[in-house]
Amino acid sequence: MIPRYTTPEMASLWSDGDMYRTWLEVELAACRSMEKAGSVPEGTADRVEKAVRIDPERIDQIERETRHDVIAFLAHVQEQAGDAGRFIHLGMTSSDVLDTAFALRLSRAGRIVMKEVKRLRDAIRDQAHRHKWTVTVGRTHGVHAQPVTLGLVLALWYEETGRDLERIRQAVKGVSVGKLSGAVGTYRNLSPEVEASAMRRLGLGPAPVSSQIVQRDRHAWFFASLAVLAGTIEKMALTVRLWQQTEVGEAFEPFGKGQKGSSAMPHKRNPILAENLCGLARLVRAYADASMENIALWHERDISHSSVERVIAPDATTAVHFMTRRMEGVIRGLEVDAERMRKNLDMGGGTVHSEDVLLALARSGMGRQEAYRIVQRAAMAAAAGRGRFLDLLEKDGDVAERLGRRKLRALFDPKKSLAHVEAIFERVFGRR
Repeated sequence: MIPRYTTPEMASLWSDGDMYRTWLEVELAACRSMEKAGSVPEGTADRVEKAVRIDPERIDQIERETRHDVIAFLAHVQEQAGDAGRFIHLGMTSSDVLDTAFALRLSRAGRIVMKEVKRLRDAIRDQAHRHKWTVTVGRTHGVHAQPVTLGLVLALWYEETGRDLERIRQAVKGVSVGKLSGAVGTYRNLSPEVEASAMRRLGLGPAPVSSQIVQRDRHAWFFASLAVLAGTIEKMALTVRLWQQTEVGEAFEPFGKGQKGSSAMPHKRNPILAENLCGLARLVRAYADASMENIALWHERDISHSSVERVIAPDATTAVHFMTRRMEGVIRGLEVDAERMRKNLDMGGGTVHSEDVLLALARSGMGRQEAYRIVQRAAMAAAAGRGRFLDLLEKDGDVAERLGRRKLRALFDPKKSLAHVEAIFERVFGRR
């Protein structure tokens, strides 16, 4: 899908050559287990492995005649391996190879993604500590709420990506299952012992029970975990886009020297990296939905899932891998305007401290509803441009009588909202 934006490791994983080599890896593991069981002459797998060199073009040429990919692959192996090749695929069905190889490729792709998630978390952690005390306004419904710090926003992202990492780790474990149980899962021509031996060689677990295929709830869990990670990245990217709005202007994604924002408007600096990530998240969610549709198949199996997986497996893993790498770059290159954050915090003349004033009035003995009415009246007037919130409160006789100027002004110190930042950081990052 987007191989030029990913690592060679991920790009090569989904190549045709890698697919056929993984099929051969499964066939050789099965052959060696059959050798150990005494059903195949000793040394067969070594002779095949030494003789066979995978040529995807040759397999494609054979497939144009056979119209069956596994048969074409086996014919390619046989024409190179000679007599030893007749013992390859002995007692197996195509799905024994396909599903076991699919497990290997998905687990490998998942581990590549996990590696990138760890790098993303490192970037978030570094920026969180850098901006632990960079005060900004928290927003709910897009409206100013109370002071927070940029570090706390990033700490939240760090914690969430940790859950993403654990979800993918568990999903990789769940999908790392193969089978050699034959056409309908009854081990008609191979034994569970041969299957278990082969899976150990491959680093997989044997499916405790299967039909002709490994059941697709495992794969749905894997793709759903990727979709949740994509959703987390989308949330971060969306926040960057909102920060970068002209009216907000608090933080910006990286913008390279010589980069252009618009063909028509030279002043434009658009958040294209973050917007791209939000768009890709939609695709990954769609892939997860397609994987859910693959769970229900006819009886012991049909092949309606196969065409879907040929698209969603490389696309979803590659897209998420790319998204994680791009988000890491955005986080590391984030340009923060702390002064603009302070100006935006003060935009309402201190209305972000309204709850503190409300509580102080209630503690002084004023009824809560009356206190709410007084504070809201001053806040609405400030929002309408009829004065600063603090000034309006100071002119209110009831407020002045109960709180006094000094106590009232003390409520407008942002540090009051940030008293527990250290405790939150210790819970998220541990002691430093």
